[in-house]
Amino acid sequence: MPVAFLLERDARVESAVAVDARQQDDYWSRIYSDQRYFRPGCDYEDYAPAYCVGYVGHAQYGGSWDEAEVSLRANWERIKGGSRLTREEALAAIRAAWDKAAAEHRPHAC
Repeated sequence: MPVAFLLERDARVESAVAVDARQQDDYWSRIYSDQRYFRPGCDYEDYAPAYCVGYVGHAQYGGSWDEAEVSLRANWERIKGGSRLTREEALAAIRAAWDKAAAEHRPHAC
């Protein structure tokens, strides 16, 4: 599983991310084929590494997408495995997972 690979290899990821990884993976596996960037013929195994890069990357780098994008692209190249996504297709899924993680970690207004 791509999540386990990334978590084992990157000591900067906090244990809280490991607990959240299964929840994120469950979420994306249910809805990936409904996303605007979905390409027919691809399956969840193609998208899973990209989502992992997005939500784990947000935990690693935080801050802005623009500041983290270069590192996220490098992480994609490192863990994409047999994914059939193009770099741009992967980037769309990475961004979706990043944005979801960012929204979940924003302080809530009272």
